[in-house]
Amino acid sequence: MRRTALLLPALSAALVALTPAPAQAPQGAIAAAVASPARTPANVARDRYRHPAETLAFFGVRPTDTVVEIWPGGGWYTEILAPMLRERGRYVAAAPMPRGGEAIARLQARDAAAFGKVQIAAFPAEAGQAGVPDGVADKVLTFRNVHNWRFGGPDRAQAAFDAMFRMLKPGGVLGVVEHRLPESRNAAAEEKSGYMKESSVIAFATRAGFRLAARSNVNANPRDTANWPAGVWTLPPTYRLKDVDRAKYAAIGESDRMTLRFVKPK
Repeated sequence: MRRTALLLPALSAALVALTPAPAQAPQGAIAAAVASPARTPANVARDRYRHPAETLAFFGVRPTDTVVEIWPGGGWYTEILAPMLRERGRYVAAAPMPRGGEAIARLQARDAAAFGKVQIAAFPAEAGQAGVPDGVADKVLTFRNVHNWRFGGPDRAQAAFDAMFRMLKPGGVLGVVEHRLPESRNAAAEEKSGYMKESSVIAFATRAGFRLAARSNVNANPRDTANWPAGVWTLPPTYRLKDVDRAKYAAIGESDRMTLRFVKPK
């Protein structure tokens, strides 16, 4: 069984001392992108759990930024970010190749005007694949992926944070949202539950060279106790247990999530 590394005492003290920042009012461009009628209705229905406007405002995303989204999956945030950045910024979807770009290709086929300028890069970039160059990004964002890097096969979590550090400009921001395991829980629970401790995520980022700048509870869900029979996938939207206690899990809602903002020092 793999175990998360122990934190340095100074890092533990910093985690305790840094109180969560209050939710920030979304900027006009963010609010407009989230309110776009072109978004998929099923994605819009999850806004009450994912709080995209407040989350992007907390990360400080601006329409002039170069934003790299790591592992965008089905393109939930792509629908918001790509149109917002189309005219004055740049949106890069970084995903495992060759299949990682398939969802982006579907979006481009659906609406070339909104998604035609999306750039696709390999992450991780294997030999012969085009990755994100060093020092080009203003923001790097990743949503609910750290547990996959840590436990979804070979442990690539530290390598992922190291790579995200390199692709950012000095002063650039890394935004992380991840399913949250209570700090009092045994770290072994991270391995199969899909939840991770904030201290574990902060340790990876700190070793890569990042400084923790702020935490937010915008994606917190106190109803989620993080001890479900099929891990985080028990809850919506996955419902891994199918109809077993479905109403109970629907009432709980999506997972409790940490929302962390890191900065690459200048």
